[in-house]
Amino acid sequence: MGGSGLMRRLGAGALRLPQGPHRVDVDRDLPVPAPDGVTLLADRYAPVGLDRPPTILVRSPYGRRGPFGLMCGYAFATHGFQTVVQSVRGGFGSGGVFAPLDEREDGLATVAWLKEQPWFGGTFAMHGPSYLGYVQWAVAADAGPELKALSMQVTASQFRDAINLGGGFALESTLTWVDLTTRLRTPLGGLAAGVMSPRRARRAALSGRPLVELDALATGAPVRFFQDLLANGPDTPFWDKRDFSPSVTDVRAPVNMTGGWYDVFLPWQLEDYAALRAAGRDPYLTIGPWWHSEPRLMRDSIRESLRWFRAHLLDDPSELRDLPVRLHITGSGEWRDFPSWPVPGVDERRWHLQPSGALSPDGPPVSEPDAYRYDPTHPTPCISGPSLLGDCAPADQRRLEARRDVLTFTSPPVERGVEVIGPVRAELYVRSDRPHHDVVVRLCDVAPDGVSLNLCEGMRRLTPGVAEPDGDGVRKVVVELWPVGHRFRPGHRMRVQVCSGAYPRVARNSGTGEPLGAETAWPASRQEVFHEPGRPSAIILPVVPAAP
Repeated sequence: MGGSGLMRRLGAGALRLPQGPHRVDVDRDLPVPAPDGVTLLADRYAPVGLDRPPTILVRSPYGRRGPFGLMCGYAFATHGFQTVVQSVRGGFGSGGVFAPLDEREDGLATVAWLKEQPWFGGTFAMHGPSYLGYVQWAVAADAGPELKALSMQVTASQFRDAINLGGGFALESTLTWVDLTTRLRTPLGGLAAGVMSPRRARRAALSGRPLVELDALATGAPVRFFQDLLANGPDTPFWDKRDFSPSVTDVRAPVNMTGGWYDVFLPWQLEDYAALRAAGRDPYLTIGPWWHSEPRLMRDSIRESLRWFRAHLLDDPSELRDLPVRLHITGSGEWRDFPSWPVPGVDERRWHLQPSGALSPDGPPVSEPDAYRYDPTHPTPCISGPSLLGDCAPADQRRLEARRDVLTFTSPPVERGVEVIGPVRAELYVRSDRPHHDVVVRLCDVAPDGVSLNLCEGMRRLTPGVAEPDGDGVRKVVVELWPVGHRFRPGHRMRVQVCSGAYPRVARNSGTGEPLGAETAWPASRQEVFHEPGRPSAIILPVVPAAP
């Protein structure tokens, strides 16, 4: 095995990766020609003693060695698969300039090159989380019959909607990723980027500097991709070649998806799942109590991928579970299997916002609206919630709920426990003295000791023409929250937060309608939330009926 092989095995053990019986040889820096003449570099991990076994292709902007080489190359090769780990253009030895989200042409060229190699055995799969999953969608519909399986984690076929969150701009995650990918391409820059990039992004976001300057403040220089995102909203041609959701239904290879309840891409990953189901496919789906950079997710997903690849590359389905959907139910700590998502047998139930901060299945009485003042110069913050890097586990919300610009509506303690599994949405009747404003809704679990933990959230940016107001200026607004799989235990209470900001997760709304990044004024606004018979604001929960 040699010294390098011993180090790889020790590294895989330290990461607690599942190790197979095969020794591994590595061919470094294999040149892959791109259509424009640029050369991309790849490493090939090959199990010793096997003649042209199936190949797993991984394309990464984060390098092809170190932890990614171990997780995405060495680990699979010890189990009898060849693995090709490639650096996308613009970094880690690959030529050209990194073009974020523009991966189709290079991806298809890599697939064509792969099929021509003398060691290629005729079948391959693709694997990887986040951007490494996105590049799978970029080529999957046109990769040919040799593509036998896809296994992707915390990702989606398009990142447009996650960046333009509810019509707002996902500032913290976008700025974090821009800083991360900028520094990874510098000598020694990647050593601490995973820890320092979210800190630099938050420090820049909280600096008070204009939005257009934050990329330079975080990274040291303006970043074209960040500026492109500010200039190109979700409905601009910029996204045409970066959105692969229209081709999801054309993908024939079996798809295995892993997501997390607190992952930044979960809603759109589930849209891809729904598209595959509508096209007659039968994807596997696992959702755990994880966030985007959760180490447990990465380790568990390797095991899930191995089962998937054995089934579809080696014709050994013996380790596949009987039901294709597996969910971790938070609050109970149980894993449960289902035939599909949304899970069958669930009832949608409305919990109405009430006067005096109550929450109840009963309709609201005649009452005056609740009101608060939103000041974008002192924007409502967020505490935890889905973001790209860092610990996004639920956190105590009481400090946030004590603010004057946050409304809370709380149920009585549940007696028998209530289980909610599925999509969550809110229907709110709101009025503002400005036509441009945000509505943020968050669902929390309040323990008997008063600790309020966030479960899921969503937001909607309102502009003229979106949710037209009635004669009194009141708009009915539908806010799609993150999905949930949770049990409110007996004695716990449900709580709904309503506010107009989640900073710096989402860029603050100036209220003026000025272009993103070009704001010159930041006026405060008055926001009202109605709860009366003709305007019954509510959160709609997917409730599992209690056993008789």
